[in-house]
Amino acid sequence: MIEFKDFVFFVLSLVLIASGLSVITSRNPVTAALSLVLAFFNAAGIWLLLQAEFLAIALVLVYVGAVMVLFLFVVMMLDINLDKLREGFWDYLPIAGFIGILMMVEMVMVFKTKQFNLPTLSETLPNASNTELIGNTLYSDYVLPFELASVVLLIAIVSAIALTLRDRKDSKKTNPADQIAVKRKDRVRLVQMKSEEKFVKPKAKERT
Repeated sequence: MIEFKDFVFFVLSLVLIASGLSVITSRNPVTAALSLVLAFFNAAGIWLLLQAEFLAIALVLVYVGAVMVLFLFVVMMLDINLDKLREGFWDYLPIAGFIGILMMVEMVMVFKTKQFNLPTLSETLPNASNTELIGNTLYSDYVLPFELASVVLLIAIVSAIALTLRDRKDSKKTNPADQIAVKRKDRVRLVQMKSEEKFVKPKAKERT
């Protein structure tokens, strides 16, 4: 009989796969972003089942709480023309599918090799917590990739700010300094006009 932990794992995996398919097949970017949020939540649940609670919390806080909110904000603010983005989707689908399958095969080949069966940090540091193990790994063995990822994220932040501050023709922004410095004579102009004579309607002639 299947255990409850295995049942939860299969449920989370099925929802994760379904939400992932919804991300790449949805025509609405907001719906795709919400599906991606659901996928992150299910991935966090799988991390919890694997006793990696720090990664689960980081996944929810960083990706769901920050990255996806920023993505939704950028999508709704830039007013992207989705019809142009969808042009040529089916033309590039076979190439993209081949590349994806090739990447999956390479990942399986890498993880199946015996040369990667190295002792884990939990074996070398049995009394360390999950967070301490991740910190020791990041800042010792993977310090260079970690710094490179930080630089890439910094470039992404600067690029997002540059996109928001660009000048657009349809923008209706105002300058508060100009509004405060305005004077009455700059907005109101008194024009002298001759008074108009009162129009008197002529009386109709009486018929005799």
